[in-house]
Amino acid sequence: MTAADAPKRVVLAYSGGLDTSVILKWLEVEYGCEVVTFTADLGQGEELGPARDKALAMGIKPEHIFIDDLREEFVRDYVFPMMRANALYEGLYLLGTSIARPLISKRQIEIAKQVGADAVSHGATGKGNDQVRFELGYYALDPDVKVIAPWREWDLTSRTKLIEFAEKHNIDVPTDKRGEAPFSTDANMLHTSSEGKVLEDPWTETPDYVYSRTNHPEDAPDTPEYIEMDFEAGDAVAINGEAMSPATILETLNDYGRTHGIGRLDLVENRFVGMKSRGMYETPGGTIYLAAHRGIEQLTLDRGAAHLKDELAPRYAELIYNGFWFSPEREMLQAAIDHSQKDVTGTVRLKLYKGSVNVVGRKADVQYNLYSEDVVTFEDDAGAYDQRDAEGFIKLNALRLRLLGRRTRDSLLNDE
Repeated sequence: MTAADAPKRVVLAYSGGLDTSVILKWLEVEYGCEVVTFTADLGQGEELGPARDKALAMGIKPEHIFIDDLREEFVRDYVFPMMRANALYEGLYLLGTSIARPLISKRQIEIAKQVGADAVSHGATGKGNDQVRFELGYYALDPDVKVIAPWREWDLTSRTKLIEFAEKHNIDVPTDKRGEAPFSTDANMLHTSSEGKVLEDPWTETPDYVYSRTNHPEDAPDTPEYIEMDFEAGDAVAINGEAMSPATILETLNDYGRTHGIGRLDLVENRFVGMKSRGMYETPGGTIYLAAHRGIEQLTLDRGAAHLKDELAPRYAELIYNGFWFSPEREMLQAAIDHSQKDVTGTVRLKLYKGSVNVVGRKADVQYNLYSEDVVTFEDDAGAYDQRDAEGFIKLNALRLRLLGRRTRDSLLNDE
């Protein structure tokens, strides 16, 4: 980047930790620019006041420190739409980190426009997926924005060098940051992810001390707990009959999941940048939510729509994982998924027990329910279903198989 292209004011995604504090100072030193900090409260469970204090201590103007509570927007506009799709990356991962990035990117661009910044910056490394997710979001929302990714530019390639830089510039380094971190974490209301160091050997079981969001299933209560969730048009609206906001629903489910040790996942996944990585994910509330959502769809979603959704879900999940939330193809899929949800309304009963969540009951009012006891019963159905119709149905479906079978038989006979 030439001097003429150097940014004058940068909005930095700032956590207040060592890495982003070093980035803050590095931006000032390297580019001589003014830094605006943005810290998103996505329900990560940390006190965010210290991030403000750290930014102030590093000379950031109070009016250039943004700490935004985005919890309701995060769940309502990102997590819930994703859950309507039953999205799982590679069949297992509930996309807890992936789904947070577009909202952070969106708010960063909004702040950049508000304060007249000409660049944005993030602390993602050059090996991971997050750099892609952040930057695809930036460019989708502001095609001409400058993006600064320090981990792809600087020579601070070790923790020792980071600490040396911090000490040189009087950045406080907590005692627990001076040694090599045993693993790295990312957290928000939906999940906590852990990777690196002690988790890099995929043959080694995840140590107990890595888990922070869930009790060990073996130590969970010996008595199952039952809860009920109400859905309207594909989104949860109440737990045990109590109406709640989206964020409160997820927080409440997280509490249930923590107690019963639900939502742990040990995964070797395929990163978008090309490598495989091993991570440990805890998604307690999201795991319960997904089971409940699929449970109410069993009653209310037509077979054709349900099966098509199952075909679309892996593609949808891959788009989110790879950072294409703001792409037209994700929006097209979302429109189809949301249309399928208009009648997904009813109540699900779930059993929570020692790491497992199981749907044990579901009900829906007649205007939403596609399940008919009169049709499915093994008793007298009073003419609701004529079993003789099945003969023609089977013969029509068997026609091509019979033709294939005859051809094969005749071919074998001719060979003889």
